[in-house]
Amino acid sequence: MAGALSGLKVLDLSRVFSGPWAAQMLADFGADVIKVERPGRGDDVRHQGYPMPDRDGRPSGPTSSFVAMNRGKRSVTIDISRPAGQELVRELARQSDVLIENFKAGDLRRYGLDYAALSGLNPRLVYCSITGFGQDGPYSHLPGYDPIFQSMSGLMSLTGMPDGEPGAGPVKAGYSVSDLTAGFYAVAAILAALRHRDQVSGAGQHIDLALLDAQIAAISHMGMNYLATGRQPERVGSASQITAPFQAFPCRDGHIMIAVGNDAQFRSFCHAIDRPELASDPRFGTNPQRAAQRAELAALIEPAMRTRTVRQWNDALAAANVPCGPIYTMEQVFQDPQVRHRGLLGEVAHPQLGRLPVIGNPIHFSQTPVQIGVPPPMLGEHTAAVLASELGMGELDIGRLRAEGIV
Repeated sequence: MAGALSGLKVLDLSRVFSGPWAAQMLADFGADVIKVERPGRGDDVRHQGYPMPDRDGRPSGPTSSFVAMNRGKRSVTIDISRPAGQELVRELARQSDVLIENFKAGDLRRYGLDYAALSGLNPRLVYCSITGFGQDGPYSHLPGYDPIFQSMSGLMSLTGMPDGEPGAGPVKAGYSVSDLTAGFYAVAAILAALRHRDQVSGAGQHIDLALLDAQIAAISHMGMNYLATGRQPERVGSASQITAPFQAFPCRDGHIMIAVGNDAQFRSFCHAIDRPELASDPRFGTNPQRAAQRAELAALIEPAMRTRTVRQWNDALAAANVPCGPIYTMEQVFQDPQVRHRGLLGEVAHPQLGRLPVIGNPIHFSQTPVQIGVPPPMLGEHTAAVLASELGMGELDIGRLRAEGIV
């Protein structure tokens, strides 16, 4: 069955996380994504993460990080530092709807592969540039990785234990949140630009997306809390700044996350934990009052939570319609019956690894279901096929390019 983006051609010149994540999303939706990599080494992320086990359980070449970002693509190796390689990319760009790149600002201009050059060859091209700080401004020339944007966006000032408690201090999120956030924004921007091209102007455009900008935008309500009050948000560990009880509590055998979002849920929660008097306590009558007294409220709740197991509390609170959930390990995540039912853990057939586990796309279309049957490509796996099918090159020409180290 054709995907929602069937017929769309994407040229992926990006590396590591942000750009490849966006391109993989487009591939999941049915786009034909050609990933251009360096001959010999490929994307840096091929050398990051943990080796995936082969059919016999032994470490192999593909890494967990590469597998996470690159399913559904075709890999072509081209040396873009050489004129002949640059010309191959130009010819591929002539036929593409979208180009995604995350080189430092200005780097591709040296090779004649910037937006100004390629839009002259293909005016319908939607060209998405993802950089750390954007195409202009005093920091535009600087490199950067995810933790830099977690820190400079203010995100790390919000995460971690409160001052005065053990382990206090800023803490980064446990995954590359700035990279993936930028990838999601890139997908939205690309689809918007394609609609404008196809419905309004007939022309593509340049998308300038910065990781710093994207991460600042993504902290949305926390940033607005500051703008509304002028007060720096506190670090509150697993708790919420604006409602309570909204945090992790220790149980007899682990931790459970409680997320009480309104007064009715608080009353239900108090009865479920056999502390009905808390629901009528004037200190905790409304959400703002509970948020202001969250530490005092948590101290009253915690002894009750320690009396049962995570499973017992999860069942009891769910029955009382109180939002809650166990804090899972990765093993528990993929064993959960809801996760299995929704198909988040899938697998694809890999030529080297056999059955390869993959984390599925969370979107369920009613008419154009996401299909993840194409595994992440081996380095240069599709070079000859793409040069032949897309550029009409014969075996002799491809052989000459290989001999010269261009592909």
